[in-house]
Amino acid sequence: MSRALVSLTAIALSCHAALAQPVDWQKAWDETLAAAKKEAKVVVAGPPDTQVRQALPAAFEARYGIKMEYITGRGSDQGSKLRREREAGIYSVDAVLAGSQTMFTVLYREKMLAPLKPELILPEVTDGKNWKRGSLWFPDPEQKYVLRIFNTVREAFMVNTNQVKPQDLRKFSDLLDPKWKGKIAFLDPARSGTGSNQIAMLYEQLGESFIKKLLVDQDPMISRERRQLTDGVLRGNYPIGFGAEDGEMERLQAEGQPVKTICSLEDMPGSVSGGNMLGLIDRAPHPNAARVFVNWMASREGNEIYARALKMVPARVDIDAESFLPPEVIPKTGMNYFDVFDYNFTVTGKEEIRLRVKDMLRR
Repeated sequence: MSRALVSLTAIALSCHAALAQPVDWQKAWDETLAAAKKEAKVVVAGPPDTQVRQALPAAFEARYGIKMEYITGRGSDQGSKLRREREAGIYSVDAVLAGSQTMFTVLYREKMLAPLKPELILPEVTDGKNWKRGSLWFPDPEQKYVLRIFNTVREAFMVNTNQVKPQDLRKFSDLLDPKWKGKIAFLDPARSGTGSNQIAMLYEQLGESFIKKLLVDQDPMISRERRQLTDGVLRGNYPIGFGAEDGEMERLQAEGQPVKTICSLEDMPGSVSGGNMLGLIDRAPHPNAARVFVNWMASREGNEIYARALKMVPARVDIDAESFLPPEVIPKTGMNYFDVFDYNFTVTGKEEIRLRVKDMLRR
């Protein structure tokens, strides 16, 4: 066979492959969507934030005509519920949106998750050019079970601006000023979740002595309800709050309420978070609807709807985060942020710190 003929053959084959790929994914997608509509619904476990609870089911049903049953709860509570159901042979949930602690130390560790990567069908999802990392972001060790769809500079804490002025808090050590004793509130740092994440990050960077002074000597109010923390900051009962509802705080600030999110201080550049990551539950009762949901959640439409509701920075490149988020929460190139959603930090260091803090608060 001549070299010219070989070249022509190669071109023909490459053209065939280019034409076949869209047909293949489209056929798989059409078949999945048809089967999902027969299943009629998808059951998703996710965070209790009001905006998320309202936005996701409505948008998903409008897009596909498939009902979303959205089950809300703290990540740790969701993990415990799923564990109890499995022990009883019950499989009621299709997909989950949860933080790193629940995803890594419960769902992934206890093998409740199905491989997610093979279920992603849409080219706009699988094409690396649509993601800021140049590829899909799977932070689990096997890189196929947990999909990270956000990367946001996290608030360190929130303040009531009527009571806390910029000059009052320039460094984290300023939180130890006696004038703030009894005026600081925390989301329970002894429980897995946002509260323990925040304290673990401070512990790693500022040490155990600082944390002991902050959590014990400053006599803070500790709550398991983010709404209570939000109200405490807004009303000024606890003008410094760790773990309040960040999305709600953003909305209150936009309305002119005396609240402000603090992302970093002079002695710490800040941290980044993956928000609620995406997982597919093993033995999902509605497998096709679950497949449609995870593809939609990672698509531009689903990711943006969720990002706007949760007030998180999408990991996709085709969503303009600046149009709905303040600049301080968007990661800047060249900054050395502490990643609180790092797998190793979550499953080892953070859990060890949580247990130390739990023991500290018992004394």
